[in-house]
Amino acid sequence: MPYRSDAISARQPGSPPALGADNGRVHWPRRPHRPPGAEDGSLPLSDIRITDFTAFWAGPVATQFLGALGADVVKVEGVRRPDGMRFSAGRPPTWDQWWETGPVFLCSNNNKRGVSIELSTEAGRATALDLVAASDLVIENFSPRVMANLGLDWDSVRAANPHAVMVRMPAFGLDGPWRDRVGFAQTMEQATGMAWLTGHADGPPVIPRGVCDPIAGLHAAFAAVAALVIRDRDGAGMHVESTMVEAALNVAAEMLVEYSRNGIEMRRNGNRGPGAAPQGLYRCRGEDEWVAIAARDDAGRAALAQLLGRPLAGPDETDKLISDWTAVRSATEAVEALRAGGVAAARVTAAAELLGDPQLLARGFWEKVDHPVAGSFLCTGMPFAFVGRPRRWIRRVPPLYGQHTAEVLTGVLGRSEADLAALRKSGATSARPAGL
Repeated sequence: MPYRSDAISARQPGSPPALGADNGRVHWPRRPHRPPGAEDGSLPLSDIRITDFTAFWAGPVATQFLGALGADVVKVEGVRRPDGMRFSAGRPPTWDQWWETGPVFLCSNNNKRGVSIELSTEAGRATALDLVAASDLVIENFSPRVMANLGLDWDSVRAANPHAVMVRMPAFGLDGPWRDRVGFAQTMEQATGMAWLTGHADGPPVIPRGVCDPIAGLHAAFAAVAALVIRDRDGAGMHVESTMVEAALNVAAEMLVEYSRNGIEMRRNGNRGPGAAPQGLYRCRGEDEWVAIAARDDAGRAALAQLLGRPLAGPDETDKLISDWTAVRSATEAVEALRAGGVAAARVTAAAELLGDPQLLARGFWEKVDHPVAGSFLCTGMPFAFVGRPRRWIRRVPPLYGQHTAEVLTGVLGRSEADLAALRKSGATSARPAGL
């Protein structure tokens, strides 16, 4: 498991069951009666408040997921060091409020309130601990030494709120020789073998570029929900670590299990793989048009040979035959012919085209965000729906820097306007990041 806590017990992995081994032997106990109000339409985490110290991508994905399920997520950003994703791939510094336009920030911080608290100041730390005392869950994804240096480690959180759950997301764990090393998605892709497996056989490893961040975020959100259930059952808070590299290894497990169990060392081999042959991407007529093809069985290979008008040969020769066939056809024509013959095929879709994809539109996956600085845009929703309810997960757009500082500090913590003025004067909070 990519998460652990002294309060969470789990079984060691067992052998996978043989097909039908438990037929007639599984008897589920009766489910308890639903408590009053269980069908009132409220979201499952609507009674949960979260103090969110996360930044960049993995941590914010976790808290956005929890916010979509109804939690009141209060995102804390420092005055001197706001969330770094505000400054990534957005507008140039010549634009007004350019730090509000980072695309990754905008797609991973919905359903949150944003507050400005400089944690390196004594007043800021005290304010943060007051917020912790009013929360159910505290979550952060810094390297382990950061929260300790700020005086916001587990002992401090537990002293402020014995019933709080604290989920930490270190890159490599809270112990071990790599404890204090930092990590980003690209780091995880190297450390888990993902990049080593990706690429052509005669070329260098290729960085998948980013997939490990949301993977780690979803694992951490799951760990948080599990911890809250245990907290409510046992009546005490707990300390949970959800480690990024271990979450990534759960996704990269195939090559590890293949070697551990069978001694087979999987190697990068372009788009070829053991599940289908031939399999690959082939250029079609038009500018940067491609089709993906996978012949998964003998029937598919026979159908492909019939379309090509020649028997399939070795892998390289077959790829040449397919490339010659697709080169004179549009991707749409190629897909229609291949599918009609029973061969798995799909056009390689440009990312921008997905915004108008009829299936995603029919499903209501894209959700419109009207942001006061970035403007209106389509954003990813949650990859699931509660059947029978409207599919609208984004109820609050990504917060402007410090947008809800006064609202949270007065409404949640009971601070006065004089208190807010004192915090601003001391540099413990600000309406904009330092130096901008």
